[in-house]
Amino acid sequence: MTQTKAVLKRRTLHSTATHCNTLQHIATQYNTLQHSATLCNTMEHTATHCNTQQHTATHCNTLQHTATHCITLHHTATHRSTLQHTARHCNTLHHTATHCNTPKHTATHCTKLKNTATHCTTLHHNAIPKDTVEAVAASE
Repeated sequence: MTQTKAVLKRRTLHSTATHCNTLQHIATQYNTLQHSATLCNTMEHTATHCNTQQHTATHCNTLQHTATHCITLHHTATHRSTLQHTARHCNTLHHTATHCNTPKHTATHCTKLKNTATHCTTLHHNAIPKDTVEAVAASE
């Protein structure tokens, strides 16, 4: 083999080796980029999952706040209804107490009732003939 052919062969081998090294370097970079892309996709998926969980947690907190607010409103409404009922009851009791605490009115009322009862007894006694009353009394 001639020296020129040997030099050309070495240059060709050297060029081929350099080309192979370049291709291997490119392949390594491609694998690194592919790995990075996969890692980025995983991180993006994780971030999306975290955002979804955060959104769900926020939604749950909002629902919990709303439920607490509704319970408070219900309690307040029940309390107001109870107070309103109590106020009506107190007004009735106050009216009754005022009525009962009026001695003159009560005495007058009792006197009228007593007079009415006496009058009814008299009317009843006078309405029944004397011999009927005696016959009823004898049969008892």
